[in-house]
Amino acid sequence: MDTKYNIEIKKKNKPLVVIDEYTLEENKITFLFGESGIGKSLISKALMGLIDSEDLTVKINNQKYDDYLKQQKSIELLKNGFFVFQEPSSHLHPLLTLESQLNEGLLAEKELDIEELKRLWQGKSAEELKRFLKVYPKPYRPSGGEKQRVLCLMALKKMDIVQKAGMGDKGLFVFDEPTGNLDNFYRNIFISLLIEKYIESPFTITFITHDYSIISFIQKKYPHLLKDIRFKELYRKQNKVAEKEFIPSEYINWVKSIKVRIPDGERYDKSILLKFKKDFSVFGKQFTICDDNNRERETDLIVEAGDIVYLKAPSGVGKTTFAKIIMGLVKAEKYNFWLNGIEITEKKSANIWRNKLWGKVISMVFQHADEALNQKSKVKEVFDGIKLNHHAEVKDVLLDLFDPEIITDFFLNKKIDSLSGGQKQKLNLLRGFVLDAKLLILDEPVNGMDFESIKKVINLIEKKRRLGLGIILISHNEEIFDSFVDENKKYYLKEKGKNNF
Repeated sequence: MDTKYNIEIKKKNKPLVVIDEYTLEENKITFLFGESGIGKSLISKALMGLIDSEDLTVKINNQKYDDYLKQQKSIELLKNGFFVFQEPSSHLHPLLTLESQLNEGLLAEKELDIEELKRLWQGKSAEELKRFLKVYPKPYRPSGGEKQRVLCLMALKKMDIVQKAGMGDKGLFVFDEPTGNLDNFYRNIFISLLIEKYIESPFTITFITHDYSIISFIQKKYPHLLKDIRFKELYRKQNKVAEKEFIPSEYINWVKSIKVRIPDGERYDKSILLKFKKDFSVFGKQFTICDDNNRERETDLIVEAGDIVYLKAPSGVGKTTFAKIIMGLVKAEKYNFWLNGIEITEKKSANIWRNKLWGKVISMVFQHADEALNQKSKVKEVFDGIKLNHHAEVKDVLLDLFDPEIITDFFLNKKIDSLSGGQKQKLNLLRGFVLDAKLLILDEPVNGMDFESIKKVINLIEKKRRLGLGIILISHNEEIFDSFVDENKKYYLKEKGKNNF
């Protein structure tokens, strides 16, 4: 039996989320997509009783929040469920070891499954895992990906406990971007563990994600379970949010269609914009660049005008650090590269970037738009001081990624901090593209976007490439960018002396 909710969440009378009909499909796995900031997390937290009514005003099914929480069904959702938070540091206690938190409260009723632990930490010995469980979750240890896996283990334990009590159909398990810091290898391991639990005893599961490539993994590995799996997407409908079924074939067919094709007659100067020598050292570690198709073969990374280059590596290895070395934002111990014909080594003065390179030869769009944009500026002010090339005004720039109906004077005068995460990322990208640079580095360019926006970003990248812009892509969206980028333009970054595969 499915349950439908109308939900209204406000902050000081300002609507944050208003949705007339949100469907909780009981005993099904729902993968929930939608742009960052549209309300996926808030809706799920509201249903689970995790919103502080002193900070936000919540109404569910036209009831006050306190009345909703007193209902038996609401009590059971939380008691027999679990919420895996997007930012695990906000949930894990910094003064308790990981082991103690994995056995805290009701979780003590079930011993930790060592086999699940081994699967989520491939290659670690029993002794290494014992030492790992004694770690305190301080800011830099363990990593973000490891903290996410710990929270996922907690949820898996809770599933075992409620299943044994015969209450598996009474709870709600929400996984809020649980694989955001994981590469596809560990993502697939966790999803497999989750589905194995579901097969043993169906649960009501909401899996919030921006990773549309999960669709391909599910269809390939679990086609027999598609009757129990839902793919949905939240989208904006006037001043409200609405849900719709997401058709898997739309994504799968699009991925097949995006292979870059160079048309006859394409003309621009095929000069080398960047040649980065294969070995470099930073933060006391040694790294090397390899051919992605043969990760034992070390090679220099080369970007010519009109190239799209894709740099891969597991989370935390150093892809963003590598990009910041090229940008002159991180001082490495040893490196050697040529940027637009200028040789740069660790001995070079930082002034060369400021005087000759930034915004002229090279630019970078950073992963986190909140850090890159002035949160107090207006939308129309994002492009202040930037020559808009052939565009007449800011509205014309926005049309590359925003729907025409949203580009009003009201929107142009909105403060950046009032925008959704997906809208901020679009502005972040557009500002990078209008800079008159020859080489552009894009770090997680489709982060936090819905499917229609992802398609627009890919089209924009290809449009700029055809004009001769060199582009370096850094992204965990391997299925998309593996399809999009030519085979001989893919590189792999690894730390020397370690198994980075």
